Formats: sequence, C-alpha cells, structure tokens
Amino acid sequence: MLPQEVRTIIEEMKAERIRGASYLAKRGAEAYLKLAELLTGEELFDALKEMRTEIIRVNPTMASLYNLIRFIPLTNNPEFVRAKAEEFIKLSEEAKREIGNIGSELIDENEVIITHSFSSTVLEVLKVAKMKGKRFRVILTESAPDYEGLALAKELEVLEIPFEIITDAQLGLFAKKATLALVGADNITRDGCVINKAGTYLLALACHDSGVPFYVAAESFKIHPELRAEEVEIVERKFKRNHFLIRNYLFDITSWKYVRGIITELGILVPPKEV
Repeated sequence: MLPQEVRTIIEEMKAERIRGASYLAKRGAEAYLKLAELLTGEELFDALKEMRTEIIRVNPTMASLYNLIRFIPLTNNPEFVRAKAEEFIKLSEEAKREIGNIGSELIDENEVIITHSFSSTVLEVLKVAKMKGKRFRVILTESAPDYEGLALAKELEVLEIPFEIITDAQLGLFAKKATLALVGADNITRDGCVINKAGTYLLALACHDSGVPFYVAAESFKIHPELRAEEVEIVERKFKRNHFLIRNYLFDITSWKYVRGIITELGILVPPKEV
C-alpha cells in the first residue's frame, strides 16, 4: 500500500490537464523521492513494485512515464531510490536546456512558427531564441477541449513573444502562413511515429501540403524503446456538452514521413532510422 503522501502526488498527476509528458515525468520522480523519504526495507521494495503499475496508469500513452519506472530500480535501499530520482530530474532539466539551444538555431529571423497544444520543451526553444535576440512570431491553436494553447499564450505574453491564437479548425488555413512548425511529443515510438495532442496529425498533414518543415521537440526519455505505433494505448476521455456525449481521444499519431526531424538533447534525429 502506497503512503498517502505518494498517492496524493499520483492523483494530482492524473488530474493534470494542461502540462504534458515532461511535467508528469518530473512529478513522478518527485513521488519516488517522497517514497524514499517515508519507507525502507521490504516496505519500500513492495511499494516500488506497486509504483510501476500506478505511474503507468496516470497516462499509458506517455513514454516518459514508462522510461521513468525503468530508470528507478526495485530495491530496499531508500538512498539508492533517492539518488536515481534526483538523477532523473537533473537529466531531464539538462535535456530541456540542450534542446532549447539546438532548436533555437532552427529559427531564422522573422520566422512564423505554428504550434499546437502546450509543450514545455517547445516553450524552452522559443524562450532561448528570444534570448538570442531573434525576431519571430508564433501562431498557436487554442487546443480544445482543455485549451492548453491558452496556457502557452500566457507564457509567451510574459516573454513578450508576439503571437496570435486560432481555433483548432483553422489549422489548415494558417499552416499556409507559417514558415516552420514546432510541436512537442508525449511518445515517440520505436518505428519513429510521433504521438502528441490530438490535432498534431492534422497540422503535420497541412504543413506537408504547404511545404512547411515540421519539427518535433522532445527529450530522449520520450522515445519508447519497445512499442510500435499500433501497439500504443491511446487514452480517451469522453465528455458531455449539452447532454451529448463527445468522443475525445487525447492523442493522435503522426507518421515519421511527415516529420523533418526530432530535436532531442542528443541532436536532431531523422526518423525512423535514427530513432
């Protein structure tokens, strides 16, 4: 049985609607830190086994959670668990900074960047490009039904990066006005497909049709070492509006053939071979 303090973190992770795979992986690592603080010996070992199930249940689509539980060993030594959890957090933060540096070099002067949903990794790229003095603007979707795009808009407003918000239905129309597409990822499968907020596939198709290069920014821990695209469980969260039940898959799958490159801390990977 997991301690209540750890279960609270997991429940908060399940309730999260805006921030994606990077944030949830970090929160998961913090849950491991809390576990190491509270338990030891056989109790810790048993709790770690339970964590392997509970962390994945937060969102089975996200490769970051799968790789997190692989990173933390089954042991009865709380110091070892603490060290590994802290290492995961440190590596993830370093990865994001490096992606920011690499990705910002893709942004040319007066670039028009189109994006979908909220990605802390994409935000880091934009932030670093702004720090380097580059002038560009961003087209972002409102990203219904959870409106992650509005959360991104608030961050861009603070950074004084010019942007305009569009409805999701206008992705095809505004892709023609962009010079670069940049999105995050919740999972990159071993066959090089990108799983991200539903609507990403439509953006990739529109960019392909308009000749706009489509890039993905993602830490390497979002690459799933085992699953192919057709094997990934895509989470659905139905909701009601005006008493009508609405289907709502949270993610869709974008084939590697529409992706110019995946920006990781290891460099820009060309799928599927380099993935």
